[in-house]
Amino acid sequence: MKTEKKATVGRRDFLRTLGLGTGIAVAAVTPLATEAVADSESSSDRRKARYKETDHVKAFYRVNRYPSK
Repeated sequence: MKTEKKATVGRRDFLRTLGLGTGIAVAAVTPLATEAVADSESSSDRRKARYKETDHVKAFYRVNRYPSK
């Protein structure tokens, strides 16, 4: 009796191939290098204070039992 093997692709093999093909396609579309963009802030702007302890920040600290200053 002759047994014939069917050349079928299993579900897992199909999904692996599909994932690999998608990864290659995405890599081919994305550029390898982008242009450098300079900072628009001056040195004095970088040094100024940005953190402000507002009422909702104080409430967060109080609720989460952070030590008071």
